[in-house]
Amino acid sequence: MLEKMFGWKRKKEEEEPLPPPGAAPAPAITFGRYSDNNKPLAKVERWNEAEALFKEKKVYESIQAFFDYLRDELADNVQHSPGADGSSGTFVIQQGSKIVRGFYNGQLFEAQVPLAAMPQPSVPVMRRLLEMNFTLYYTRYALKDERLCMLFDSDIATASPSKLYYGLKELATKADKQDDLLVQDFTALLPVETEHVVTIPDEEKEVKYRHLQGWIKETLELIETVDADKYSGGIAYLLLALAYRIDFLLVPEGKLLLNIEKIVDIYFKKDDRPVTEKNQDMVDEFGKLAARSREEVFPYLFRSKYTFSIVLPQAHKTVSDAIYNANQNIGWYKENKHFAIAAKISEYGFAYCQYSYSLPRPLTEFFQLFMMVNYPTFFTELGFPVQYYNPETQEFKQDAILKAVESIEEAWKGKYPDMKMRPDKLKFDSLVSFNQSFTGEIEFLNMETK
Repeated sequence: MLEKMFGWKRKKEEEEPLPPPGAAPAPAITFGRYSDNNKPLAKVERWNEAEALFKEKKVYESIQAFFDYLRDELADNVQHSPGADGSSGTFVIQQGSKIVRGFYNGQLFEAQVPLAAMPQPSVPVMRRLLEMNFTLYYTRYALKDERLCMLFDSDIATASPSKLYYGLKELATKADKQDDLLVQDFTALLPVETEHVVTIPDEEKEVKYRHLQGWIKETLELIETVDADKYSGGIAYLLLALAYRIDFLLVPEGKLLLNIEKIVDIYFKKDDRPVTEKNQDMVDEFGKLAARSREEVFPYLFRSKYTFSIVLPQAHKTVSDAIYNANQNIGWYKENKHFAIAAKISEYGFAYCQYSYSLPRPLTEFFQLFMMVNYPTFFTELGFPVQYYNPETQEFKQDAILKAVESIEEAWKGKYPDMKMRPDKLKFDSLVSFNQSFTGEIEFLNMETK
C-alpha cells in the first residue's frame, strides 16, 4: 500500500507486488533530508551489543556490530569488509556528495575523505582550513598529494562505538558541506570524486525547477497583497514555509541547499533587527533564487546516499510544541479571511520540525502525505498516481487519505504500537481546516517505542 501511494522502494525488488493492470507505478523518488532516527529494534540491539563487546575488550567484534548498526540496508550507504584475520578491515561510508574511506588494524582506526584538489599551494585556503580546525572535536583538515582532506583516527584500544559514531559523523557531515563551500569560495580549488552521485532525469528536474519558480512567485505575490508591518509575522511564516517546502520536496544539494539555509538563517540569526527587515532580506534572496536559470539550478538536483543526519533527534514534545505554537497563530488570519496565509502557517509548524530535527520515519511519512494533499499538482507531474486533493474543485479524496494514514500506522506498529490518529478529528471542509486538524493529530501522537 505504501509503495502504491508514495513510491517508496522496498528492499528487494522481488518482494514488490505487481501493480494492478493498467496502473502506472509510482516513481522511486525520495523527499526530505536523511534521518538516522529510524533504526529498527534489531539495529538498536546491535548498538547495545557493540557497547557491551567494547566493555569486554572485544574491540573487533564491537566494530563489526557498530558497522551493522550504522548500515541502512534500504539506503545501501555503508560497506564494511572485515579482514580474514578478524582483527582488521576496510569500510566505505556515503554522505551526500562525499565518500568516506577507512581501515582498521591492530593499532589504528583511520578514516579520510577528499574535499578538493589544490594543484597549486594557496595561502588563503590554508588559512581558512587552519581556522576551521579549531572548530572540530574529532577530526582535522590536512593536505595529502595535492588534495585537501579531512581525517579521523583513533587508537584501536579506545575506538568505542560512541567515539566512532561521533567522529565519523563529524567527518562525513562537515566534509559534505565544506567541499562545496571551499570550491565556491576559492578558484584555486577543483572538485574531486563526484562520479558516484546519481543523476536524475531532466524531466524530473524540469518539474522541480518549474515549481521552484511557481512557489516563489506565488509567495511573493501573496506578500505584496498585505501590509508589510501589520502582517510581518504572517509574512515570516510564508517565507520560512516556502524555504522548508523547497528543502523537502526539491531536495536541493550543493550551492542550492546553501542558499536555502542562508534564507532560514536570516530569520533565526540572533540580532536586534526588526522582523520586517529580516523579511525583506529573505524576499530579496528568494528573488535572486527565482532569477536563476535552468543551467544554474539543474546541477544541484541529484540523488545522494546518506549515513548521518545533519540535525539531531528531539523528544516528540518538542515537535508537538512547534506545531501547537504555529496553529495558535492561525485564528486571526482565518477570522480576517486570509485563508492562504492561514494554511501556510499550519504547514510551517510541521515543516519546521522536518527541517530542524531528525524525525522518526513515520513522522516524515505523515509529512509527505500532508504535502501530497497540499501540493497535488507537483506530485502528479512527477508521476505519482494518487491525487488526494483537487485544488480546482477543493474536494478531498477522504477515503484515500484515511487509508494512507492507516497504512503508515500499520507499517510502524511494531515499533510504535500506540501511534494512532483519530480519523474523526480530521476535517475535510477546507484546506485550512485539514491542515490544522491533521497537524493537530500529529501533535498528540503517542511516539513511545516498544
